[in-house]
Amino acid sequence: MTIRDARPEDETRWRQLWAAYLAFYQVTVDADITDQTWRRVFDPASAIAMRVAEIDGRIMGFALYLTHEGTWIRGRDCYLEDLFVDPEARGRGVGRALMDDLVALGKAKGWSRLYWHTSENNKTARALYDSYVESDGHIRYRISL
Repeated sequence: MTIRDARPEDETRWRQLWAAYLAFYQVTVDADITDQTWRRVFDPASAIAMRVAEIDGRIMGFALYLTHEGTWIRGRDCYLEDLFVDPEARGRGVGRALMDDLVALGKAKGWSRLYWHTSENNKTARALYDSYVESDGHIRYRISL
């Protein structure tokens, strides 16, 4: 397995995985938002970046993340916004490899923290995430504008 930055030639496979990810969460994202997300990954002015997990030349998972300043830290925070593993590759350590990669990347780049959230019903992801750290007890609130 290789974990690496996404490349433009990964677009078709990423879009397949992205569609499966959205279906898993039973959400719809407008096509223009998906297009914009893909463009932002390669835009140097954007804070969004993507790492992919490749097995035998095929992308089997991705992690979309962004870094930002914070008011409680000296360095940067990294927010892992989306992590998805192809169901065919589950149980093969792809999710853990993507997480380990972000931890290593963060240490190398001097990030202060890595954080994320997931659905409380996502038992598979929670088992992985709980192996890294216990929930900090914070509850997310969101107002759609």
